[in-house]
Amino acid sequence: MNVSRDNRKIFLTAIAFGTMLNPLNSSMISLALHQIQHEFGLSFTTVSWLISTFYLASAVTQPVSGRIGDDVMSRRTLFLSGLALVAISAVSAPFAPTFAVLIVIRLLQAIGSSAIYPSGVGLIRDHIKVRQASAMAVLSIFASAMTALGPTLGGFLITIGGWPAIFLVNLPFIIISFALGMYLFPKEQKKRGLRIGDVVRKLDLTGMLLFTSCIVLLLSFLLSLVDGIEYAQGVLCLLSAGAFIWWECQVDHPFIQIRMFREEKRLSLVYVQFIILNIFFYCLFFGLPSYFQDELGWRVEMTGLFMLCMSGVSIIVSPLTGKWVDRSDERQPILASTVLMLAGAFAMTFFFILAPLWGKGVILALFGFSYGIGNVALQAAMLKASPQQMVGTSSGLFQTCRYLGSILSSAILGMLFGHEIARAHFERLGWTLIIISLIGIGVSLYFSNMVKGRKAIKKATG
Repeated sequence: MNVSRDNRKIFLTAIAFGTMLNPLNSSMISLALHQIQHEFGLSFTTVSWLISTFYLASAVTQPVSGRIGDDVMSRRTLFLSGLALVAISAVSAPFAPTFAVLIVIRLLQAIGSSAIYPSGVGLIRDHIKVRQASAMAVLSIFASAMTALGPTLGGFLITIGGWPAIFLVNLPFIIISFALGMYLFPKEQKKRGLRIGDVVRKLDLTGMLLFTSCIVLLLSFLLSLVDGIEYAQGVLCLLSAGAFIWWECQVDHPFIQIRMFREEKRLSLVYVQFIILNIFFYCLFFGLPSYFQDELGWRVEMTGLFMLCMSGVSIIVSPLTGKWVDRSDERQPILASTVLMLAGAFAMTFFFILAPLWGKGVILALFGFSYGIGNVALQAAMLKASPQQMVGTSSGLFQTCRYLGSILSSAILGMLFGHEIARAHFERLGWTLIIISLIGIGVSLYFSNMVKGRKAIKKATG
């Protein structure tokens, strides 16, 4: 069934209101960390698990959900089921008696919202045949806007109803998306011909378990550096990483295409740069609000508004970057993004603390330019570097790289901030960001030279 022109906007609204829940909930939590930390009597290291577990669950669930939608159940059913899980988490969170229960609810939220995106993309691909790229762009705009505006929205919601409000705000979007989806999404034929054993083999459950174990052990090891090195966790992390790589190279349907990293070096460099970008900026997304509230004593609504200096600029610069990439290529924007990262990191380390309010805003705007340019340019680079027959797989891995960067940023913040956030800790964060941006510049220069060399070879060979 093809969606009619009259129903197209409503169809896309139903999908966009669902797919934006994951980026919205991943960024809104940054303004709630301070309140949750003090309400449950936690250290910043402990409360940062709310970030890590969400991204870890998302990293595993998104590719799995895509395969379930392909082989097991209809995308309509998967989309609506994901909405139902997010609704359950939204209603349950305000009544969480302990932090452990809140972590479980947050996991449920991640699993549900991660099931929505791949099924939503599949619904567009199956039922919108005209201007399909424009339809996909709608999802991208919604996701980018929610990621950028999440901290600001979270600040206002927490002022009104405390941290539970960032869970309850999901309900209006869920209700609209669910009602429109029930009415507009066509019922699909039941998937047939696959036995349970075939499904399990295709999902690569062993690979997922090894991947999850590796990330959890890595996080535990990094966070243990605050009080003392846990060598056993470090060794187990290396062993699980080795086992994961070995297993993924053996199976027919791997969870992550390890072989592709070796065969497509240019694409691998894009992934590395995207991980670096997300480590850098999620350190800011999650670190700055806590610093503003804990050290500077700002109210949560002021913190949310001030974060617009970064998020608002990134939204404005994103479409301009798309035109820049179309006119030239992705190399210059990627390098410009990393140079702006370094400039912002230097400004934050040496000037941010003593700068007046307008000076702090200028530094955040500088970060916004960098994030908006880098995010768009790297997405364009990923599509250009991907083999045509593997665009879906490489796009999924691109999302996984975003989650990995976010997870590692929470570990870095946990190590730097520990039990409290003070001026000295913030200065350490600045130096850490300088190092990360220097690595980013090195990788982007190497990537630029590789692309330039390939173009020269292609031109020479005709």
